[in-house]
Amino acid sequence: MNEVSTSSRELRSILIIGATGGIGAELAKRYARPGRTLVLWGRNAEKLKQLAATCCARGARVIPRQIDLTEGKAVLAAFNEDEAQAAFDLVILGAGLSDIKQATATTEDPDKVLKLALVNYAQPVTLATAAAKSMIPRGHGSIALIGSVAGFYELPFAPSYSSSKAGLACFAEAARLGWAEHNINVTLIVPGFVDTPMSQRLKGERPFLVTAGNAAQYIMRAIARQEAECIFPWQFKALRVIERLLPSFARKRILLALKADQD
Repeated sequence: MNEVSTSSRELRSILIIGATGGIGAELAKRYARPGRTLVLWGRNAEKLKQLAATCCARGARVIPRQIDLTEGKAVLAAFNEDEAQAAFDLVILGAGLSDIKQATATTEDPDKVLKLALVNYAQPVTLATAAAKSMIPRGHGSIALIGSVAGFYELPFAPSYSSSKAGLACFAEAARLGWAEHNINVTLIVPGFVDTPMSQRLKGERPFLVTAGNAAQYIMRAIARQEAECIFPWQFKALRVIERLLPSFARKRILLALKADQD
């Protein structure tokens, strides 16, 4: 498995949050190599153990951590502990929850909304800030945040999910501007449908579906090139251009016509 070139500065230490997810696991495998430290965070202990073994077999030093991202200050303490050990050159914030209003419900579940807001927005923003604070004295670093094309749209059946990703996009742009003078690069990754357990819960079509492996390649390339934003696949870039040309009433009408459900 060939690794995408990452930049002129060697990545010696990488933190991947959400490593037991479909995209996170693919990223970990591709970044694993001799002389590199991978700190892998995930919820699933068994998957984390298997992934760590795979990455070790490829020569990487691996520090796994099973963690619940809803636990607030404990997560920040864990980050500080691992950062002290590994001094991250790259932090990939890839953990996320996806939830939509059930077809028979009038609103989303408030308990799920709270958890989603913590995992999709509050924790990534907190950890990205902690990462930048640690990287700035060293004079370099890269941070990647995994958003979604859903962040471009006010989805009536998923207001908490789409708004969490919209907020993350706003943060990524503001942080990129604010930290650039310190040589800290921020990349927002904006995938469409990726063939992972998260998207497999959705009922109905998943247009322009890409594999987790291809998604990982897109992400690594964007990080290596220090891109501000990486939207994939290309069809969603085209849709973004078309959508911006629509009058607001037409846009709202289309959004209200969209239907979705999940298992």
